[in-house]
Amino acid sequence: MAKLSKLLERLRIDDDARLVDPEKAGTDCVISDNPSTGEPLMAVRLDRADDLEKTVQRCTAVQKEWRVLPAPVRGEIVRRIGEAFREAKDDLGELVSLEAGKIRAEGLGEIQECIDIADFSVGLSRQLCGSTMHSERPNHRMYEQWHPLGTIGCITAFNFPAAVWAWNAMLAAVCGNVTLWKPSLMTPLVAVACNKVAARVMKKQDLFKPSSGDPRDVFSLIIGADNEVAERMVADRRLPLISATGSCRMGRRVGQVVAGRLGRALLELGGNNAIIVMPDADMKLVERAVLFGAVGTAGQRCTTTRRLIVHESVADRLVERLVKLYGNITIGDPLEEGTLMGPLVNARGVQDMRAAIERAEQEGCKVLCGGVAGIERMKKKPGHFVEPTIIRVPLGKVPAICCEETFAPILYVFTVKDLDEALALQNGVDQGLSSAIFTDSVRSAERFLGHAGSDCGIANVNLGTSGAEIGGAFGGEKDTGGGRESGSDSWKQYMRRQTCTINWGNSLPLAQGIKFGED
Repeated sequence: MAKLSKLLERLRIDDDARLVDPEKAGTDCVISDNPSTGEPLMAVRLDRADDLEKTVQRCTAVQKEWRVLPAPVRGEIVRRIGEAFREAKDDLGELVSLEAGKIRAEGLGEIQECIDIADFSVGLSRQLCGSTMHSERPNHRMYEQWHPLGTIGCITAFNFPAAVWAWNAMLAAVCGNVTLWKPSLMTPLVAVACNKVAARVMKKQDLFKPSSGDPRDVFSLIIGADNEVAERMVADRRLPLISATGSCRMGRRVGQVVAGRLGRALLELGGNNAIIVMPDADMKLVERAVLFGAVGTAGQRCTTTRRLIVHESVADRLVERLVKLYGNITIGDPLEEGTLMGPLVNARGVQDMRAAIERAEQEGCKVLCGGVAGIERMKKKPGHFVEPTIIRVPLGKVPAICCEETFAPILYVFTVKDLDEALALQNGVDQGLSSAIFTDSVRSAERFLGHAGSDCGIANVNLGTSGAEIGGAFGGEKDTGGGRESGSDSWKQYMRRQTCTINWGNSLPLAQGIKFGED
C-alpha cells in the first residue's frame, strides 16, 4: 500500500525488524488491517513469554538509575520527546487514521494529546511536592515525600492507540518510573511508531547515560497475545502498577489478579455516558454536542454519548432535528477531506452493533435512522462501515440493552418529566465515566454537579460527554474502574507516599504522650 509505505518511511520505521510483509506472515505475527478497506496493512511479529522476561529485566535494571536522575532533568528529556512528537505529528496522525479508522482531524488531535501531556509533565517535574505537618512532639519535624514505584505496566486499547500510552508514560517518566507498554493487537503499527519516536530521543539525549543497560528501555514496548504476554504482565510482582484500558470484563480480570498480589491497578473501563437536556437548554449547543459525542470516532470512544435523556417538552423537536442532522453525516475514507465518520475497527464491531439494534427492537424500542437497514446499505462500501443510529426508547422503560456499552454509534433517546427522573436514569447504570447536562438554570446545573447529582468521574455543564482536557484527571467510577490518568494530581498514582519524621532534639518523647522505659 503506497500511502502506508510512505508513512513508514517518513516515520523511519520501514526497516523495523518487527514489521513483516503480510503475505509472508506466519503464526508468529499479527496482521494489522485497514478498517476502511478490510485489507491487510502490515504484519507485526509477536513477542513471546521469554521476550517479556528479558524486557522486564531490562526495565527494572535501567529504572534503578533513572529514578535517581533529578526530576527536572527527567522533565527535560520528556520535553524533547514532546518536541519529537510535534515534528512527527502529521505522519503519526495519519497513521492513527489509517490503522484505527479515525478521521484525520481526530488522528491529529490524538497526537496533539501526546504533545500536551509531555508539556504538562515537564512542568510537573518541578512540582512533585509533599506536605509538611506540625509534630505533637517538641523538636520534631514531619513531612511527606514521594518516590517512584518502579516499572509501570501499561495495557492500552485500539481506540486511542497513542494518547493513553502517553498519558501514562510521560507522567511515569518524570516521576522516576519506566513504562512497559503492551498495545492492542488491532493497532500495533501506531505503537511501533510512537515507541520509535521516544526511543530515538532516548538514544540521542546526553542527560541520562546509565552505567549498564540502554536508556531506550525507559520506554519499552512488548507486542504479544493476551495469554502469552498480558496475563504474565498482570501477575508480575516486578510491575507494581498495571494501568489497563479496555472492557469491564478485562478490567475485572486485571483487578482480581493485581489485587491478589497486593499490587496497584489503574483501570479505565467502560462508559455508558448520558446527556441530560432540560427545557431551557440552548438547542444549538445540544445538537452539536450530541452529534460529535454520539457519532465522533464512529462511537468508539469510552466517552461517547450513548444515552440522550430529554425533557418531554422538547424531546420530539430535538429528536426530529437530530434525525435530519444524522442524514447529513459524511461517512467514508477517514483521510478524505469532509469525512465526519470513518469505519468501525473490525467486522466484529459491526456484528456487535447489529446485535444491539436487534435486541433494542425486541425490547420495544423504535429505530429512527440508521439501524440494521443502515448496516446493510453500508455493505456497498469495502471495510467496516455502518450508519449512525438513533433509537427511541418507550416511555417509562429502561431496556436491558441500554444499560450495556456497545462500542458503536448508537444513541438511545429517553423522555423524562423532570430533573429528578433524569438523574435517576443517568445514574442507573453500572458505568460511571462521563456525564453532561444542558441547561441555563443555575439551580439545575448545581444540582447536577452536587453530592446527589451525577455519579460519574466527569460532569459537564453545557458541553458534551466526549473528550477531555489534559489539565483535568480523566477517569470514572463504578464499573469504569475508578482510575485517574492525565492531569491534576494523577501523578500520585505512579508514586509511593512516604511520611518522614526527624528528631532534632536530645530526648525521645513518644507520640500521644506515652511513657515507656523511662527512669
